[in-house]
Amino acid sequence: MSTVNGGISFWYAQDGAPDPREPLPGDTTADVCIVGGGYTGLWTAYYLKKAVPFLNITVLEAKFCGYGASGRNGGWLYNGIAGRDRYAKLHGHEAAVRLQQAMNATVGEVLDVCETEKIEADQHRGGVLEVALSPAQLARLKEFHAAEIAFGETDRALYGARETADRIRVTGAVGSSWTPHGARLHPVKLVKGLAAAVEALGVTIHESTPVTEIRPKHAVTPYGIVRAPYVLRCTEGFTASLAGQRRTWLPMNSSMIATEPLTDAQWESIGWDGRETLGDMAHAYMYAQRTADGRIALGGRGVPYRFGSKAATAMDADRTQPQTIEALRDILVRFFPQLAGVRVDHAWSGVLGVPRDWCATVTLDRSTGLGWAGGYVGSGVATANLAARTLRDLIQQDSGQSGPTDLTALPWVNHKVRKWEPEPLRWLGVQTMYAAFRGADRREATGHAATTDRVAVLANRLSGR
Repeated sequence: MSTVNGGISFWYAQDGAPDPREPLPGDTTADVCIVGGGYTGLWTAYYLKKAVPFLNITVLEAKFCGYGASGRNGGWLYNGIAGRDRYAKLHGHEAAVRLQQAMNATVGEVLDVCETEKIEADQHRGGVLEVALSPAQLARLKEFHAAEIAFGETDRALYGARETADRIRVTGAVGSSWTPHGARLHPVKLVKGLAAAVEALGVTIHESTPVTEIRPKHAVTPYGIVRAPYVLRCTEGFTASLAGQRRTWLPMNSSMIATEPLTDAQWESIGWDGRETLGDMAHAYMYAQRTADGRIALGGRGVPYRFGSKAATAMDADRTQPQTIEALRDILVRFFPQLAGVRVDHAWSGVLGVPRDWCATVTLDRSTGLGWAGGYVGSGVATANLAARTLRDLIQQDSGQSGPTDLTALPWVNHKVRKWEPEPLRWLGVQTMYAAFRGADRREATGHAATTDRVAVLANRLSGR
């Protein structure tokens, strides 16, 4: 059996494509128009409609709900947020601690809504285990662990090699850090359940309706215009396809593979009984989960970026290059050599949104009614939920239905980011950065220095990462 390549993702191959919803039939009006039917858009519609049931909310989706990153990701519901250190520098340590605490609580919030709405998404709260496989990675791991504790995560644990193996037997792991603020889930089951819950509340969803332009009080599509006092852009890695947004967020490519189901004996040799999500401290890092049906789904960066921000609209955007599949398989076998003969059943790719300063943001422009959220840099499964609740509060505050809240006071609200450089500088910069990271990972893996490779330090500094 050969590897299935593309077809959106393994998650859709397993759970099936959704029943199509009708496109926009023509010009219409709404109180709130949400552009994008992924996690951010659907969560925003959910919380707004729950807070103000009489609101007329319309969601416009170019393909179908969950077609983008929400249906292709690694199923990591965890408390990481892009840009926290920068927000600490800009707004002070305590402001960043409040942001982190909100993210910690978001993991439980998503799981609670799943229970309330009876969404079965294979969710399992086993936390997140991040491992180190070299002296340099171990040094970074200890720095990372100390930083997380400094931002209030006092329930995090630091493990040595033996304690790490007691959880997951990653070959060569010399240490790890574990947080309880994480869960494994099936991304497509979550997005399908959330879309159904939103429709049950009375929200209108139009699929196969690409938005070509967003302007104050208008969302323009080939089928008509939706006019609304509030128009929210929730398009993450597909933002570059909108008029005037080519350089707003860079569509970064991420790729994944899913193995065939492992045997009981293979799982016995690996461990992983806690079903933690698994990551590492490499510069070009990996992420993985033990799926509910006994596979390993593992991802990382392949070809990171296509010239001209075209990844989101390319016809083969969900296909993965053969060398990337091999690279991901190499990671799998390096972590678990006993799986050298295991078949890779599926490979796929998708894009995520990366701002120039690598900081996730939530914004509502009160003068225009335009809002947006995203730039999650790969941490969107949980961050999208916090962003949606924040957009809800910002709209309620702006419309006079409530005052400021704890969420509207978080430091990522209304953060301004400069645009990415024009081509070819954008393409050259990203290619150079990831070449530097991959080279640094190779040198650290074969070296004995307990310090981060100097090229990686320079690449991080120059990229603003």
